Amino acid sequence: MFKIINDPVYGFIKIRYEIIYRLIEHPLFQRLRRIRQLGMTHFVYPGANHTRFQHALGAMHLMEDAIDSIRSKGHAVTEQEAEAAAIAILLHDIGHGPFSHTLERTLIRGAHHETISLLMMEQLNREFSGKLSLAIRIFKNEYRKKFLHQLVTGQLDVDRLDYLRRDSFFTGVTEGAIGSDRIIKMLQVQNDRLVVEENGIYSIEKFLVARRLMYWQVYLHKGVLAADQLLIMMLERAKDLAASGKQLFATPALAYFLYAAGSTFDEENQEEFLGNFAALDDNDIISAAKVWSNEEDPVLRYLCSGFVNRKLFRIEISREPFSEERIRLERKRVTTHLGIPEELTGYLVISDSISNHAYSNIDDNIKILAKSGEVRDITELSEILNVSVLSGQLKKFYLCYPKKQGIQQ
Repeated sequence: MFKIINDPVYGFIKIRYEIIYRLIEHPLFQRLRRIRQLGMTHFVYPGANHTRFQHALGAMHLMEDAIDSIRSKGHAVTEQEAEAAAIAILLHDIGHGPFSHTLERTLIRGAHHETISLLMMEQLNREFSGKLSLAIRIFKNEYRKKFLHQLVTGQLDVDRLDYLRRDSFFTGVTEGAIGSDRIIKMLQVQNDRLVVEENGIYSIEKFLVARRLMYWQVYLHKGVLAADQLLIMMLERAKDLAASGKQLFATPALAYFLYAAGSTFDEENQEEFLGNFAALDDNDIISAAKVWSNEEDPVLRYLCSGFVNRKLFRIEISREPFSEERIRLERKRVTTHLGIPEELTGYLVISDSISNHAYSNIDDNIKILAKSGEVRDITELSEILNVSVLSGQLKKFYLCYPKKQGIQQ
């Protein structure tokens, strides 16, 4: 054991392997201290200032507990495999950009955070003389023991077990609290796939219900959506101004992604891309927004002022799409009150949709191992879960626009 870390959710987390300690100390991983786990959610839930760094450590802790549980039931997991699984989950989110998911398709195009995570893992593997090779195979689902990949990425992975419990803790939304310890104790392996012992079915029901509630109450909360759109449109406007030749204040890393050179990822600029990405975090965006709130461009100035001072869009949620006429009227109102051309109102009047499904019964579904040895899907055995509700995508539509008092100011 190389280190003990005191975590507010689990208590003491033990660092068992030297390579884990060295990876945690690496600048690529330390960068996660400067990236909020829940993006703009702290604008609604002030306690939600926890980071990707904390989440990664928590997920690693649960991975080690899961491996211990599986070993205790007679399944062979070597020390090399246990270490590799811990590395894979520790680094699974290392490719997240500023404010996590919020800017994933805005600041950087052509590369999902999982793609960047893999590229960073491969870079670290070169630095660590190939010691991450097995972890990368597990991460990519190329290793023969498939249940190890399921623990990293699946419908009942330790990533979800940590973020639900951690996000519930820091937001104060108790509906998201789950019995992660109980679920891990009930894990079993059959035919190289993760299953849950029958005695754990109630904990799984609670997990799925908690996940659905957390999406509507936290991740897709209307205030969070409004804050997300404010940040997204701020960066969209900045990128468009940069593309037109406008020189904006930015740190070197942010400038790389604002201007054409770094706007889209491709294989040819991989080294330069990763170097700048590794230097980018929430602080680059916050610093820029503080300066841009005094920019001459009225749209960028308005958006940045809202971001810095928490002046959010008004947002409406509907089960039906908003009519083109309603959107046109809001844009006309913004044009009149803010005095900007109508073609710029797309940054301030945003109409889109959201959807939420807690469970997929098609791919990597959750299997329950009965005492008889029969394995069945959770939705076949649960007395309270409605598969059509859990697996169906409930779609809602939203319309964001400036509050009247905000425009007049």
